[in-house]
Amino acid sequence: MGMEREIKLALPPAQVQAAAQWFATRAGAAGRPVKLVNIYFDTPQLTLASSKSALRLRQTPDGWLQTFKTVGDAKDGLHNRHEWEMPVAGEKLEIDALLRECDEPSAADALRQAAPELTELFRTNFTRTLWRVEVDGSDIEAAIDQGDVFAKVDAETRRAPISEVELELKSGDEAALHTLAAELGKQIAGLAPDNISKAQRGYKLRAG
Repeated sequence: MGMEREIKLALPPAQVQAAAQWFATRAGAAGRPVKLVNIYFDTPQLTLASSKSALRLRQTPDGWLQTFKTVGDAKDGLHNRHEWEMPVAGEKLEIDALLRECDEPSAADALRQAAPELTELFRTNFTRTLWRVEVDGSDIEAAIDQGDVFAKVDAETRRAPISEVELELKSGDEAALHTLAAELGKQIAGLAPDNISKAQRGYKLRAG
């Protein structure tokens, strides 16, 4: 089991270029853009959402990944949550493999219960621009995400924009996340802590 620790910040679209320039200067390198297609699954009864977990397939330039997360805790933009992630052969979930790795009993029970009725609920398609930033000896992956959430409800396709910064701790002290977020906030106007995950955005979009 991994524990994901990241700060998520809502980024005004007008400030995307300024934020990208700041990260490039701070990291000493241009950002690396990656296009990501993400498909989220749940049952019609929203079994996973009810258990405060989320399941997705992600298409990356290197292949497909499946990821199972708990909602965890989110406060002032800082998210702490359990995460299990692994490569899969293609655009198909491999639930048995996830269940073997999932060592959080309540999450595993929810996934096992949901498995027979899983269906696609919504997608998030976005470009993630990445930098690696060192802060006081800690390693942070900084990202700017720009794209959309899409949900088909009956015959209607609903859409909501994504524009955010994610600062994920790869190694070191969690305090480094707050230090980097504070540095960025002094330079980029309009940033705001965001406690809502992309999965939660998708569920809200479906609910109207």
